[in-house]
Amino acid sequence: MRYAYYPGCSAHSTARDMHESCLAVSKALGIELNEIKGWTCCGASAAHQTDRKLAVSLASANLLLAKQMGMDMVVNCAACYNRSKTANYEIINSENVRKSVADSLGDTYDGSVPVRHFVEILLKDIGPVNLRKKIINPLRDLKVAAYYGCYLVRPSEVTNFDDPENPTIMESLIDAIGGTNVEWSGKVDCCGGMQNLTQTEITVRRSAAVIDMAQAAGAECIVVACPMCQVSLDVRQADMEKLLGRKYNMPVIYLTQLVGLALGLSPVELGFNKLMVNPAAVLNKVKAAA
Repeated sequence: MRYAYYPGCSAHSTARDMHESCLAVSKALGIELNEIKGWTCCGASAAHQTDRKLAVSLASANLLLAKQMGMDMVVNCAACYNRSKTANYEIINSENVRKSVADSLGDTYDGSVPVRHFVEILLKDIGPVNLRKKIINPLRDLKVAAYYGCYLVRPSEVTNFDDPENPTIMESLIDAIGGTNVEWSGKVDCCGGMQNLTQTEITVRRSAAVIDMAQAAGAECIVVACPMCQVSLDVRQADMEKLLGRKYNMPVIYLTQLVGLALGLSPVELGFNKLMVNPAAVLNKVKAAA
């Protein structure tokens, strides 16, 4: 299985653990990720708020490079996924946008490159049956809240990722690696990630509400597939304590990190040391089960 891999900007800054765990899991499963040479920022998450055509052109520049490689483009960041899928959608459905992008890039892009999130590769290309065969440390009794946020599932006509109100693809993967999914109502609620820097209190309150719901459902950790959500839910817990007067101590980890643990990979190579909230409770439970 070979793919054109778009790491995105956060992979080299706030989400190095997402990037490292994705590469480690890919290697363990025999997935060949070919990083797109010369990739540039896709415009997430500000470009589309200021200039629609610029936003589409930024994402299309990477899609055009992937097309030249002759492979599906795989991303591990939900925001990059959303912007790339949106670019395809707009180019296919608007002749004016398509012409504008061609003028910007100096080349024609037709919106034909499949954009896939790494979660889809694990579930649909590897598949639960093959994934279970690779498991060394089944995550017995670890109670996990799968959190999708906004970018993976909305707008549904663009992303076509899963049911926008009740997605289950992450739960299917968690089940395949032996974890216990919790039923909860917050998995597609917004964490306020877009206000993280401009209106921080909104992010803090929204993210606290998400964690409250996960804790009420009995979750021992929240699993994400978006670096913006991870920052809001993980990094902002210190701000939640100051604003709301109580500790949360909820580990917020990437799905690729959780899969990597089940595959027997070490916490260090999966980037667990980069998390702000100490994941020791999760790691100790997995170690004890193994």
